[in-house]
Amino acid sequence: MTHPAQDLSARIEVVWRLEEGRIIAGLTRLVRDVGLAEELAQDALVAALHEWPGTGVPPNPGGWLMLTAKHRAIDRLRRDDLLSLKLRELGHEALSHEMDAGLDDFDAVLDDGVKDDLLRLMFTACHPALSREMQVALTLRVLGGLSTGEIAGAFLVPEATIAQRIVRAKRTLADKRIPFEIPAGTEQAQRLGAVLGVVYLIFNEGYAATAGESWTRPQLCHEALRMARMLAVWAPDEAEVHGLAALLEIQSSRLAARLGPRGEPIPLLEQNRGRWDQLLIRRGFTALLRARQAGPAGPYVLQAAITACHAQARRADDTDWGRIAALYDQLARLLPTPIVQLNRAVAVAMARGPAEGLAIVEAIQGLQDYHRLPSVRADLLAQLGRTQEARTELERAATLTVNARERDVLLARARAL
Repeated sequence: MTHPAQDLSARIEVVWRLEEGRIIAGLTRLVRDVGLAEELAQDALVAALHEWPGTGVPPNPGGWLMLTAKHRAIDRLRRDDLLSLKLRELGHEALSHEMDAGLDDFDAVLDDGVKDDLLRLMFTACHPALSREMQVALTLRVLGGLSTGEIAGAFLVPEATIAQRIVRAKRTLADKRIPFEIPAGTEQAQRLGAVLGVVYLIFNEGYAATAGESWTRPQLCHEALRMARMLAVWAPDEAEVHGLAALLEIQSSRLAARLGPRGEPIPLLEQNRGRWDQLLIRRGFTALLRARQAGPAGPYVLQAAITACHAQARRADDTDWGRIAALYDQLARLLPTPIVQLNRAVAVAMARGPAEGLAIVEAIQGLQDYHRLPSVRADLLAQLGRTQEARTELERAATLTVNARERDVLLARARAL
């Protein structure tokens, strides 16, 4: 039987997971310092752990935490002789109303600005003054609510490295006095591209882990999908925002089918499509329709269209590879990266034969140390009957990957040849 104290701790942990991001976002609007906001949010959590065992969990735990954190913020600002400055910036009456609001009315006060605060925090975390590694770590910490240990585990780097990235990111934002805002005009468009890129990177690391013992890390996928949905609500007329949301919805639908009973990766064409989540697929189709209505197709929209082709096929044999190859041709013109060319080679091979696909692979430059290049080349060589060359390529791919599950699969395929 579970002890009552354990039940309470579990409830508090769930509440904190759900509320931490918006509490930090709301506090950052108040104190204009992400690091201080996170510290104040932690103070509110400590207060809850101290008080709730005696009083019980309040009816609106998120509101209680936010209100407590903001009272801590006011106390901190007063102690630091900054209250008058902040009151002039934010407006005394608005702040007083927010701080004096009872918990019964707290949701109405909170909902007016919480989504905007979360978006401001997302754009701030993806400021170009920060490196991409710092952007990802800070976004996952303050918006995803992941601990430094969880982020380190997801990317298989030392926890101290992640902690250092987060500290440096906060210090950079504070030292450079980066405004807590969603930029306007040209800067907004540029920053939005960075935000979409960070969300996309987070999802991809969860969908196909670069290294480690696990092939997928669903928690990262869920966090990225949540952010993509938030952006889609905020920017209803941005085609690429809806394109990214559509891509992540449909890709997420396959997560349960991507692993075998022993955690081994299952290729797309061998997956049990009955395990694909149809609700997520429908959400993806809806987002893709909105993207097409919003404007011309960009890279995310085209990738979403490719995933939609796979989702529409009831069986692997029903896949419209001609359509997918044509979409990859468009994508390669917009985004002529080696990775896109490699994926295009697979589609072309399925649509027009392995010889054409292999010709594309042989022309790719810049992926010499990327394990998927010899892996794809091996598949095409095997289809052309060049078995010994295919086995050599698979063995080379196995030496290049740092994901243990994928290495096992590659070696097994080499032995089978």
